[in-house]
Amino acid sequence: MGLNGGPLYKFSPATSFIINCKTQEEVDFFWEKLSTGAKTGQCGWIDYDKFGLTWQVVPTTLNELMSSNDAKKSEAVMRVMLKMDKLVITELQKA
Repeated sequence: MGLNGGPLYKFSPATSFIINCKTQEEVDFFWEKLSTGAKTGQCGWIDYDKFGLTWQVVPTTLNELMSSNDAKKSEAVMRVMLKMDKLVITELQKA
């Protein structure tokens, strides 16, 4: 549910909606739909869709990869992620 507070209140990137995706197909679907006509940014961010909203399209496996007990693995995943706009699960897993 959302509330329109009127023209006085504007959306900003300070408020973003996260879409957790189990598969690359889900990432691709939401990325395609929400990024059309929007500004995309690194790490799965879509800034200002057609409604002025900001989204993060994130594979659920990212949290697992980033919270690995292997610090080198986590750092490698972070380096790969920072080079991406749309997140690609296979590339993150390869890191």
